Amino acid sequence: MELRPEYMEPRRPGMAESVWQDIYAAAQQAVEQEPKMDGLLDDVVLSRHSLTNAVAVRLARKLSRRDMGRDDLEPLFRTILRSNPGVVECMAADLQAIVERDAACHSALEPLLFFKGFHALATYRIAHVLWQQGRHLLALYFQSAGSEVFSIDIHPAARIGCGILLDHGAGFVVGETAIVENDVSLFHEVTLGGTGKEKGGARHPIVRSGVLIGAGAKVLGRVEIGECARVAASSVVLADVPPHTTVAGVPAVPVGCTGMCRPAMEMTQCLDES
Repeated sequence: MELRPEYMEPRRPGMAESVWQDIYAAAQQAVEQEPKMDGLLDDVVLSRHSLTNAVAVRLARKLSRRDMGRDDLEPLFRTILRSNPGVVECMAADLQAIVERDAACHSALEPLLFFKGFHALATYRIAHVLWQQGRHLLALYFQSAGSEVFSIDIHPAARIGCGILLDHGAGFVVGETAIVENDVSLFHEVTLGGTGKEKGGARHPIVRSGVLIGAGAKVLGRVEIGECARVAASSVVLADVPPHTTVAGVPAVPVGCTGMCRPAMEMTQCLDES
């Protein structure tokens, strides 16, 4: 069985409210320290009442363009998120993952406002809802817009779990039939792609829970990266990776066990740690 539904649900239901309270408190403190940020902080956070509204505003500001402006995008995003509270919980888990794993992040306010990895993933989550509803053209519109704005290209049909850290994110690519389970960390320029121009069927990777994939790694074809495995930076993976195994090289080969329970949480890329 390729998809394990239990790994595609939020780890801690109700996280959105807790994360929102942290964001709001951080925004109140930030506006006192940096008054020039007052306009952005008020618009995105301080005048809002939930993470749903804040995300809708932030993405609308980022993705607004001539053919679909903020006045069109904000109510659309808000409606989708209000109708799909599980998606908001996933976004909260993503924000919490950034706070817990990214040493450069000090509060969930920072990725909400500034981190394009989170913005691209949130855009994907909205596009995925549209794709599931059969609104494929609009879903692809948001894939295209997100790719242009964030330099991150995630097909709306891909299935991505919660608690995902997309660190930096530039150049990140995910194909149509890819599956990424919960609690995965991925660095910039990672590709979860196919091996040719074949159409139909499952042709993109499966990434199990707890996996860490280093910067520039390419995982190609319907290969499975086993639970809590680790892929070294710049590796090219063309075959399945067993759970709790570190692979490296072109093509990637096993170089040892990961030496840690959940590499995605540890964020260690040095091979001598395995």
